[in-house]
Parts: sequence; structure tokens; C-alpha cells
Amino acid sequence: MLILLAALHVVSSIPTLGSLAKEVGGDRVEVESLGKGYQDPHFIEPKPNLMLVLNRADLLLHVGLELEIGWLPPLVLGSRNPKIQAGEPGNLDCSRAIPVLDVPTTKVDRSMGDIHPQGNPHYWLPPGNAKIIAREIAQRLAQIDPDGRAAYEKNLAAFNERVDAKAKEWAPRVAKLKGVKIATYHKSWSYVSQWLGLEEIGYVEPKPGIPPDPQHLARLIGVMKQDGARLLLVEDFYNKGVASLVAEKAGAKLLTLPTDVGATPQIKDWFSLVETVLVALSSNV
Repeated sequence: MLILLAALHVVSSIPTLGSLAKEVGGDRVEVESLGKGYQDPHFIEPKPNLMLVLNRADLLLHVGLELEIGWLPPLVLGSRNPKIQAGEPGNLDCSRAIPVLDVPTTKVDRSMGDIHPQGNPHYWLPPGNAKIIAREIAQRLAQIDPDGRAAYEKNLAAFNERVDAKAKEWAPRVAKLKGVKIATYHKSWSYVSQWLGLEEIGYVEPKPGIPPDPQHLARLIGVMKQDGARLLLVEDFYNKGVASLVAEKAGAKLLTLPTDVGATPQIKDWFSLVETVLVALSSNV
């Protein structure tokens, strides 16, 4: 008689982490995400039904660096699931091994806006970071489910090979973007800019999370014109009105980009997410 093992229940704060968990977990895991790909991950509504999802979790994956600080901790506490509390093997902060950018060098206070004291949490798009996250997930799955270690290691190796193959395929698009000057709405593209060699010259928000005033926008438009900024990047969940006006006056192209798996029905995994972003960027410079 064949006994089927129950799949490990993995819950991710954002769909991209869930997508990477599925890559390395294969059929030994079932994956559910608390946030949707079209939502701003800073501001997920902590609904009671999400506590029930977490109550069944064997492993919780979260971005860390305080991205989910406003909504995830109360859900984890309310889940009454000892496996996924902070410090337990069932709770994985996926930023642990990431080379973090934009770490403040001065003491952080509220006057600086919605700044992340531990550094920029928007790190999951570049291939090098995706491989780091996948490795962390594979190691934690093996710790929770030792019988699956060989499967997780095999799946991780296959994922890494696929990433490397894609990176070669993407190389001409990446080369096209090196040195291109851009502005962004929120300071969330640092890792992508570093990977692609984009040069960020300004931000619509004067400080993270703070709406711009007319003086700031006038200065930004001036800088974009002077420096020849080609693109203004905005996430698909932000208001396009102000960004559209700035791009038009600065003579730049407004580019609305997805940042998470599931942002559109076509973006089903990390590969299609990165491909969508890369094609949009390279087709507009």
C-alpha cells in the first residue's frame, strides 16, 4: 500500500517568495501567499482569514527588512501557530543572506519618511538575489523535512541552471540598459538599477512614503531635463497622475512596471516577472 506524504504547507508574505518556494520545494510543498501581486506589499490588510492561513503553515517566508512590519507581526501572533513564531525554524526572513542596499548611515527618525532602518527591502528581482533566496528556502525546507533534502537540493540545482541560462538569454537587453538615466516614484528599484547599470537621478517622493509638493516636483523635472532622464518608473499600484505629469514635462517616458508574481495573470513565476520588467525597460530606451 502506497502512503502519500502530506505536502508541507508554505505561506509567503508576497507571491514571488512563494514562487521561489515552489521552484525548490516541487511536489513536496503546497504554497499560499498572504498578499496579492497587484497589492503594495507595505500595506496588506491584516484580515482574520489570513490568521487561519498562517495557523496551518509549516513554514512562513517573509521579505524582512521591516517591509511587512505594519501588518505581518499581529497576524503571526494571532495565528497561534508555534511553528512560525519569530526565531523558530518555521519562520524564514528571506533577507538574511542578501547584500542589502540603502542602509541608512545616520540615526533614523520619522522626519525622514517611511525609511527602512535595516536597508532597502525590494531585493527579489535580480537573478543573483533570487538564487540566494532559493538557497535559503531549500536549506530551511531540508531542516524542517530532512527526508526531502535530496529533492530540495536537486530542485535548487535545476533552478540555478535555469536562472543562468536565462541570464545569458537576457544579456543583450541588460547591455542595452547600462548607463541609462532614470527617475523612480518610490526608492524601490535600487537592486534592479544596480543589476542593470541604470543611473537613478531622482524620485517623485521627496522622502519614502511622503507625497511630493509642487516645489519638489519642479526641481525633479528640472534635474530630469538637465540630466536627460529617459524613463520614470512607477509600480503598478501607485497613483499614475503625478508621475504622468512629471514624465510629460521632463520629456521622459512613464513606465508602469509590475514588481511581484501575479501582478497580471500572465506573470505566473519569478522568470516571467523578471522577463516582463526587462522587456518593458529595454524596449523603451
